[in-house]
Amino acid sequence: MSKLIKRNEILSVLEAALLPLDYVQAMWEGGAASFDRVDEWSDLDLQIVTDDERVEDARQVVEQALLKLSPFAIRYELPQPTWHGHYQVFITLEQASPFLMVDLVIMKASNPNRFLEPEIHGQAVVHFDKKGVTKAPPWDENAWRKKLADRLGSMVAVFDLFQPLVDKDIRRGRWLDALSFYQGMTLRPLVEALRMKYSPCHYNFHTRYIHLELPAEVV
Repeated sequence: MSKLIKRNEILSVLEAALLPLDYVQAMWEGGAASFDRVDEWSDLDLQIVTDDERVEDARQVVEQALLKLSPFAIRYELPQPTWHGHYQVFITLEQASPFLMVDLVIMKASNPNRFLEPEIHGQAVVHFDKKGVTKAPPWDENAWRKKLADRLGSMVAVFDLFQPLVDKDIRRGRWLDALSFYQGMTLRPLVEALRMKYSPCHYNFHTRYIHLELPAEVV
């Protein structure tokens, strides 16, 4: 069996391909890397910023570089427009671990939404930045707290209202329906409320990182 391609090999190949291109302004990692939590099961959350009209060019360069390492096992491109306004594609390589998925986001330089707030997204691991585009935006604590208060108010208003949705499908013996309502109407808002207390910047991350950010007895 051939040796599996490693994370650093993918990063090295992509940086070598992208850094010389004048229309590619920056490349950095988010996700586990930005929280210093990379392990053998981590995927690769990669962001690059390009001149507005060169997104497709950058995509081709990235995919050609990856194909030099390995054929693709799976490739899924998010339909446009995406919820965040950027191009995004997910790729796994035949000769890499299936856990080492490349989650690539290509951002137009004109779009300021870059997921660089360290309070939410951790400290970006910057591989290169030619124009200072990875500078973290200012954090408005008061505005964030107001957002949380508004959200908590709406959850409190509807929590009791929706609990019978769980109970009635238990009584009907519709276990999958009940489980789905429980996940969405009971567990999710309770977890969200607890995160507002213990990890407010990740209040809407649901159970993501919950074992790391909430006290063990709360989990």
